[in-house]
Amino acid sequence: MRCVIARFPFYLTNSGVQASMKDVKPEPVLGESVIIGRRQYPVKQVGEVITHQDRRDFSAGEVVRAMTLLGFTCRGLPTAAPARPLTPLQAASAMLGTPLPG
Repeated sequence: MRCVIARFPFYLTNSGVQASMKDVKPEPVLGESVIIGRRQYPVKQVGEVITHQDRRDFSAGEVVRAMTLLGFTCRGLPTAAPARPLTPLQAASAMLGTPLPG
């Protein structure tokens, strides 16, 4: 399938991407990621391996679009940890609202 990454056309296949990433050790995922086989790779790492270009030359969105078209599962940014639950006093204060200036 023809995919444009960093303004260059690449002809990629699902099996070709899997073969390229087969012996590559995944880096820690800090942002968007692609699941290839049983491994989860950062999208920038995948883009660098399949295009042989520097990671600064393309966006994560370009790689996510190409990998999605090829049938790979892409995950967005990791979600932040949930906020601390409110104490009973904080919950009651929130229900009453803030006082109006007077």
